[in-house]
Amino acid sequence: MPATLDDLITRRFQDVAVSEQGDINTAEFLEAAEGVVKLFDILDSAAFYPKVHDKSLSSPGDPTKYDTLQKIVLAEAKEGDRTATQGLLWLKRGLELTAMALKRNLDNPAEELSVSFTEAYNNTLKQFHNFLVKKMFGMAMLACPDRKSFYEKVGGGKPDVHEQLLAWVNALQALLNELNIFYATGAYDKGL
Repeated sequence: MPATLDDLITRRFQDVAVSEQGDINTAEFLEAAEGVVKLFDILDSAAFYPKVHDKSLSSPGDPTKYDTLQKIVLAEAKEGDRTATQGLLWLKRGLELTAMALKRNLDNPAEELSVSFTEAYNNTLKQFHNFLVKKMFGMAMLACPDRKSFYEKVGGGKPDVHEQLLAWVNALQALLNELNIFYATGAYDKGL
């Protein structure tokens, strides 16, 4: 039987440590984010190629140097080098696309993935992309797997796949909300 998301994910977003102040554990977050790449790898669809590579190439640096994502950004704000800050910003944006698309698809049982991902793209990444990248994402959606195949591959036919995926997406969104507040409070995305 082919591997499912449960087989491949080493850490779920719901298991990422967050301090009382909202600081997110770097190593745990990055490990959970790798699960998104693995999710798209399971589907083996050209539709997700740009998203996978958008995320996997935007890692915010060495998780052993700073124990929280916020400490990475704060350190770079002092140093003037914003390489990891920008990497985290793009990772966050890609994860927002994924969370929005999957949440929309879970909430709308009759909607195909191509519609959910297109709408999520229009509301997240599209504003940051040039004409060529926008066209590439539009074309990629033509290769999006159908809804039924998606949930069968991700869940391996388990009856609770929707509930598990919803918990995963909700936990991801909670982490993204923390990052959005942090970035907005310090204007750390300005100019990136």
